[in-house]
Amino acid sequence: MTSTEMMFPDRSDFDYDYETLRTTGVILAVVMFFSGILIALSKKMTKCVKSSSNSRSSGTQIPKTEVPLQTV
Repeated sequence: MTSTEMMFPDRSDFDYDYETLRTTGVILAVVMFFSGILIALSKKMTKCVKSSSNSRSSGTQIPKTEVPLQTV
């Protein structure tokens, strides 16, 4: 045997448990998908609640300004 073979023995006996890897991957994908949806909806709902509560509490609405079109 060479020194390389002594340092790194053959690992052909190692076997992956593909069913557990697949199940874990699917579970993580579902959790990340739903957490992304919840984050997106919470930001949208927060904006709606803040804008509606500000307009109700102050009684006045902020005027919207329009930017004129630029002609070249």
